[in-house]
Amino acid sequence: MPKRTLPPLTALRAFEAFARLGRMNLAADELCVTHGAVSRQVRSLERLCGVRLTHGPRNRLRLTEAGAEFALGVAAAFDSLETSYLALKSSAERELHVSCVGTLAMRWLIPRLAGFHARHPELRIRVTEAYGPVDFLREPFDAAIRLAEQVSGEGLQATAFLENYHGPVLAPALLGRHGDGLAALAAVPRLHTRPHRQAWREWAAHAGVPLREAAENREFEHLFYMLEAAAAGLGAGVTPWIYVAGDIASGRLAAPLGFVKSPARFHFIVPEGPPRPALAAFRDWLMEEARAAPPPPARRAAPVGAFP
Repeated sequence: MPKRTLPPLTALRAFEAFARLGRMNLAADELCVTHGAVSRQVRSLERLCGVRLTHGPRNRLRLTEAGAEFALGVAAAFDSLETSYLALKSSAERELHVSCVGTLAMRWLIPRLAGFHARHPELRIRVTEAYGPVDFLREPFDAAIRLAEQVSGEGLQATAFLENYHGPVLAPALLGRHGDGLAALAAVPRLHTRPHRQAWREWAAHAGVPLREAAENREFEHLFYMLEAAAAGLGAGVTPWIYVAGDIASGRLAAPLGFVKSPARFHFIVPEGPPRPALAAFRDWLMEEARAAPPPPARRAAPVGAFP
């Protein structure tokens, strides 16, 4: 592509503002600069063009014939640029790109999005699976949802919107086959996820249950894989309650010991500062949905020293 031959944008902005408003001081006010700064930019443009664009006394400058003709072209170009910019900005305001932990997106967020769209039909939500630290300077997200005890990082503003309860689940058929409660959990393979191998240890600490080594361990790449393995009868795995509320209600999974509260919570994270109206609307909807979420079943006590 050939290199463009264009004057500096600063000089063009100063000239366009003067030509449109008719006075240097008005152009200076619009551009938030001094009268002298506008005048110097217009003069520099004249030197670059080799043509006088203005004439008359300093306090009553007018466009020359060449200046008026040039102003028409510059105004058309600025009008086109402004139209494109406003269209782009409007499109950005109508779409929110949310970075979210995958299992929450699949099992809780996406199934509820129809309600958000019904309330805000002018907005679009795009969900991307992500788990790492949030950095809005490096990633093209408008907001993020993470499960954490605390959210830290420069330029981040986090709102905890959903408590986290977790506990072991397994296929109901395994309960009858291997006994009830702790006996069933001790008799079946222990399921894990590669990114969160410590899930069983964390649950045991929060539940006050001594945890011994499992007779057999099976590992999966993602939590939603592990939950499918549990439903298929491959063993028992620890999961947040909110991911399996529907499966427990339908009888697809069973939670023989119920769920215990975790210190981690689900946070809605946005860049620091006043949120865009669309982000505020999405945050308020999230919190409303969280308040309406069903609570976990009552926790069943586990006899000390009995697991597994």
